[in-house]
This record gives sequence, C-alpha cells and structure tokens, in this order.
Amino acid sequence: MRVAFINPQGNFDSRDSYWTTHPDFGGQLVYVKELAVAMSGLGISCDIITRRITDPDWPEFAGDMDSYPGVENVRIIRIPFGPEGFLKKEKLWPYLDQFRKGIIDFYRQDRTMPSFITAHYGDGGLVGAMLFKDTGIPYSFTAHSLGAQKLEKLLQAGEDRARLEEKYNFSYRIAAERIAMKCSAVNFVSTSMERYQQYSHRLYRDFVNIGDDSKFRVVPPGVNTSIFKSEPTDLDARVEEKLTSALKGFVEPSRQNLPLIIVSSRLEPKKNHTGLVRAFSKDIALNEASNLLIVVRGMENPYDEYEKTDDPERAVLSEIIEIVRRNGVEKKVLFLNIESQLELAALYRVAGKLRSIFALTSLYEPFGLASIEAMACGLPVVATSNGGPSESLNENGVEYGVLVDPADPQDIARGLKRLINCDQDVWKSFRERAMNRVLDKYTWAATAKGYLDAIKELIKNTYPEPEIPDCIYTGMEIPFIES
Repeated sequence: MRVAFINPQGNFDSRDSYWTTHPDFGGQLVYVKELAVAMSGLGISCDIITRRITDPDWPEFAGDMDSYPGVENVRIIRIPFGPEGFLKKEKLWPYLDQFRKGIIDFYRQDRTMPSFITAHYGDGGLVGAMLFKDTGIPYSFTAHSLGAQKLEKLLQAGEDRARLEEKYNFSYRIAAERIAMKCSAVNFVSTSMERYQQYSHRLYRDFVNIGDDSKFRVVPPGVNTSIFKSEPTDLDARVEEKLTSALKGFVEPSRQNLPLIIVSSRLEPKKNHTGLVRAFSKDIALNEASNLLIVVRGMENPYDEYEKTDDPERAVLSEIIEIVRRNGVEKKVLFLNIESQLELAALYRVAGKLRSIFALTSLYEPFGLASIEAMACGLPVVATSNGGPSESLNENGVEYGVLVDPADPQDIARGLKRLINCDQDVWKSFRERAMNRVLDKYTWAATAKGYLDAIKELIKNTYPEPEIPDCIYTGMEIPFIES
C-alpha cells in the first residue's frame, strides 16, 4: 500500500530545518513526518508531497526528491508551483491547481499511484479533494487547526476584518476547509473536543455533520520516543553545561539551584508567553521559589538581540522584556538557545534534576504536543485548559498534569505554584503518571495504527464525486466569507 501525505506549505527536508522558528515550520511538520515514518515501519510506502522552492535563502528545499537518513519507504517529493522563491502559506492559495497538476504528472511519470491520500491543513485538504475528483482516490482531512476559530479570536481582539483578509486570506482558507471536510472519506481529529467544538463552528455547519461518527476518527498524535525519553543520552552533559552557563549569566548565584518553569514554543501571540511572564512576574511567592526559562533559537541574550528579529517574534520578545523590567524580575528570568529537538529533550531531562516543570499556557491548543514531549522526558506539566490538554491531562478523574485558564494570570500562577511548591513525593507522582500516560496512549506507532485501521476500512467504500467551484481552480478571488 502507498499513502500520500499532501502538504503544500510543509517545507520538509532531511534535516528538519527551521522547525519551530517560523510560523510555516510548526507542529504540523512534526506530525506529518513522524506519522509517515511510523507508517513506513508498519510496511507502508509513504510519500510526503510538498512545494519545491527555488530561492537562495532557502536552499534546503530546492531538490525534487529527498528522504530521511535511515528511514526506508518514505519519500519527500517536491512539486514546483507558483512563482519562484519562498512564499508564506497564506500566499499559496491561488497556485494550488498547479500543485494538483504537478502531483498527477509526477505519479504518471513514476508509474505509481497512492492507494489513499491523507491531506493536511486547509490547503492540503483542498488539494486532496481536487485529486479525489481527478483520480477517484479517497482522502482523509486532518485540519490541525481551523480558520474560523483563528478569525474569531483575532476579531475579538479588535483586529480589522478587511486587514485580516488581506493578510491571512481567511475567505479562501475557510472555503477550502469546507470543501475538504465535506468531501473527505473521514476527518481525523486529535481529540473529541476538536470534533465537537471546532467543526461545529457556524461557518462549517452546512458542510459537515459532527454527529456523524462515520465522518470522524479521534486519533491522537504521538511523541518521538527515540528523542523524547527519560533515559539520559550523551548530549545531556553538553546541554547541562549550556544551562549552567545561562543560569550564571542571567540569575543571581543564590537562585541557580531553584526549580525552573520552562516554556518552549514559537514566539507568537497565541502561545501567550506574555500571559505566563505576567503571572510569574506579579506573583512574589512564585518568583521567589523558581526561575522562568524561555527557550529561544539563534539568540544567546534576547535582552540585547530581540530588535534584530522579525515580527511576530520581535513583538512578543519586546513585550516579554518590558513586563520583566517593569516588575524587576530580570534576575529571575533567563533565556536559553536550543537548536534541535535532541537538545530540547536533553534540557527537559537535565531540568528534571532541579525538580522543574513545563508550562504551555497558549490561548488555545488543538492538541498540545509540546506538553506531551515534556511529559515523556519526565517533566510535570501545567497547560492551558482551552483545547486538547483538557483531555490529555485529565481522564476519568485522574490528573496527568495541571490545567489552568490562560486568560487569567492568577490562575496560571495558581497552577504553577501547585507543582513548584509541592513536596518531592507529589512532584514524583506527577512525573511518573505523565511518563506512563505517554507510553500508554501517545506514541506515533499508536497514531499510525489508528490511521491505518481507518484507511483499510475506508478504501473499500465508494464516495460521491466532490463539487468544487471553478474559482478554486482558476485562483480567482472567491466570495468574501462573512464572519
């Protein structure tokens, strides 16, 4: 069996370049790569199909084909479409029909054809629908996040609707998502909350029935347990030296053995770094008992270097630094330059020696894979109650982490203090439950099996031909979708 993974804006390469450093290089890439690798381990041939980029500033994505070292049966296939040069994902919509044609041409020349297609994000979902119309090959849709919720949150924050349309192409995105979810053989979701809350948004109600069990499968993503694990590696000693150096550079000597509150996610507003920093800065009991560590990439001292970065990273760092300075906690907040997932996993293990914790206080998390990765390494977690963590960290009355309201700095502080101020036995209890939770439920092998069980059932069925408006193919401006 051959399964194709459709990702127009995925930007995959053999070295996982730029992961977590750019909005187009987030958790979706981790998800698709790890799922494909896990499927290949089950004997499935997997093709990750993405965009070829001809741009001297992005040389990693110039080749037609790529692969992952030591991984068999996974191909990275790059199809050229649109103008040359790197384009942000919001700018790819008018060129997706070129992508569709390029994929069909590739498989004709390759003399192969996938048995099933998994389509990711709204643009991939739309291409999946177009390919299904052309070839009859059924596809699944994995949204990762849906545009209607993002649009609504930005409008609530006072953003101008026309300006948002110009920047994010919400009308095109939401139209694509509607087609993708309506015409798919199944919609994969990470949590039941994603199904019942995101897909029930009024802008999708006429396009999918959330009560139809045949249209949804809950399959949580997993953790790469060869990287994120509690057993130490040779890298741990080097990362411990980096951490010790950072502590000496940022923190007073008397505080260098205090527990750390670690936050590691992209520096963008929805991740709510500022809410966490505000909670830490204003709660004296909390910041007397711990240090706050913010993971960055490519910077040794953001206090001096943040102005050289681009937005949204610069804006977020600027606000973080302003809060820290206003509250006089400069000697309690440190930054650490972490360059890879391997280094990040080592940091989690090393920080565990200080009885540290991990914090993910995003305004909303569709799933919250970052918290699961920290749990796999043995760090107890405090996470947002908005979205996936409310299921992964709490089930049948058992707590696997602490949930907080990300909009309430006092509640964030409450949750952090619950783990920072607890005794050693309570901290160890959360640590053990967290690690066992990951191994029991959140591995990529389990995710791959969940996908394959559904795929083997779905390829036996017949499906109506999708109806796709002409404007989708031509790249013309589509009708404005009111919010």
